[in-house]
Amino acid sequence: MSQSIWIGTANRGFAQQAQEEIRRLFDTPVRFEWIAAGELFKFTVEECREQVVRTISEQEPIFLRHMQPVDAEASFGNEGLDSIAEWVQRQLKEQAPAAGRRIAVQVRKTEEGGPAVSPSELKQALDERLEKEWQAVPVVKDADEVLSLLIAASQIYMGRSRPEENLSDWSGGAIRFRREEGQISRAKFKLLEAEQAFGLDLSAYHAALDIGAAPGGWTSLLLERGLEVTAVDPAKLDAGLLRNPRLRYLQKNAADVVFASGEFDLLVCDMSWSHRQMAKLVKSLVYALQPGGTAIITVKLMHKKAFQTIREVTQDLSPELSLQKAKQLFHNREELTLFLMRT
Repeated sequence: MSQSIWIGTANRGFAQQAQEEIRRLFDTPVRFEWIAAGELFKFTVEECREQVVRTISEQEPIFLRHMQPVDAEASFGNEGLDSIAEWVQRQLKEQAPAAGRRIAVQVRKTEEGGPAVSPSELKQALDERLEKEWQAVPVVKDADEVLSLLIAASQIYMGRSRPEENLSDWSGGAIRFRREEGQISRAKFKLLEAEQAFGLDLSAYHAALDIGAAPGGWTSLLLERGLEVTAVDPAKLDAGLLRNPRLRYLQKNAADVVFASGEFDLLVCDMSWSHRQMAKLVKSLVYALQPGGTAIITVKLMHKKAFQTIREVTQDLSPELSLQKAKQLFHNREELTLFLMRT
């Protein structure tokens, strides 16, 4: 029987949920081994690589942020950069990259000891060898192939894959956005990541309702995308937003506002309320969202009851809002993000 070995990555503290989701996907046994407790783990599936990719892609786990195949692994002690790079080069020779192939080298290292090699130094050394030995084209994004390396204590895991096989084309699924001068809050990154994770184009919408908008991180992004935005929050929005002619700011509790039916084609909510309070508030305003409209909602997770929380929220919002996808994003912490549509 075929088997394949993988490294799974989840947000810190949620790897057990990711493991449970993976276990439920396969009829054959799945074996798990911790690499960094609560975050990084190795898993072995008694199915071929192609079938594992197909199964996980079709039913993408909520809490699995990134996966990489393990094609080779080795133990290293005090060996230096050249020794590790030469080992990787030997593995690549078994199936040499084609000339001109765009390859993204992604190197991660856990906090534990191991070889005194920095990920950036190793990436640079491998980029140079790929270019010299095989005339490959080292890239960061838009790669034909990802060469993944994880250094965990004395063990190094290597895998080659297409970017889509890893769930994310960012190293470890740690998607990074550049903080802009004058940026209101880091919450903006959550909505940027949600746009990518759910395959949305926020600029395609026209009128958005932002519930619990203050201080305005999500509102600012929607305004940048060209939308008309109605922001509701009793707390104050950032003063810089108030000059925007496409902003309507209601400094009230969302429970006290009334809108026209179907006034918005996008509803967003990123609040620090309990999940059931949030769901009740959102549901009370669903009438203002057009049929077929989109809702993007952040859900605060109950401690150790993540799956129960998801069930309760989706049940509370049903049948008016239908869940399209749920994902714990890199920029989520003790929460996850839902993409729903108005029925």
